Amino acid sequence: MKISIMTLFPEMCETVLNESVIGRARANGKVEMECLNIRDFTTDKHNRVDFAPYGGGGGMIMQCQPIYDCYKHICERDGKKPHLIFMSPQGAVLTQQRVKELAQLDSIVLLCGHYEGVDERVLEEIVDEEISIGDYVLTGGELPALVLADAIARMQDGVLSAQENFMQESHYSGLLEHPHYTRPPEWMGREVPPVLLSGNHAEIDKWRRAQAYSRTMERRPDMMEKYSGGEIVLPRKKKD
Repeated sequence: MKISIMTLFPEMCETVLNESVIGRARANGKVEMECLNIRDFTTDKHNRVDFAPYGGGGGMIMQCQPIYDCYKHICERDGKKPHLIFMSPQGAVLTQQRVKELAQLDSIVLLCGHYEGVDERVLEEIVDEEISIGDYVLTGGELPALVLADAIARMQDGVLSAQENFMQESHYSGLLEHPHYTRPPEWMGREVPPVLLSGNHAEIDKWRRAQAYSRTMERRPDMMEKYSGGEIVLPRKKKD
């Protein structure tokens, strides 16, 4: 998997992508990532990539030429057209299902807008889909692009220590994830559920599935409308 990020702030993106799990995966060759500076492709003698909008209004608009030339550079270098995603609050809201689908592709390019927006004509020319990470607006597309890049990269083979690490997580199976506990066995009067200390892995798995089901019912009932994994029998609460 190769992920290319087209941005005006490559250093910002590199700082995040070089850290933690994704940073180690990059260093070990488990996933290939690059950040391309759109400004490097401008033909403007003042190195500008934006201009005032036609029709008036506040803010500046990113121009077609440097974005398109950056995109063309990727296509010519790699010898193929990549799947290009524009990070936009107008796009479809990102879901784990879409992450799973994108993780199967060989390469994707993420375009980060900035300022007031991007000239619509270049979006019509090169963009395959628009994705939003939520119904709110940020100052640029870099943070959304990093969110999507992280979500996709961590699903590649060898990035996490085991496939189960993400298969049991919230949203992957259609449910929220079960609660977690670690040492000490008691903290501020709160004890770890006894089943987790029992060593009975069949009962532990049953408890975790039940907890995931009940937690989703309580916190995200909207998810239950789409859940098709079948009902899970919840453990009965002990009477006082």
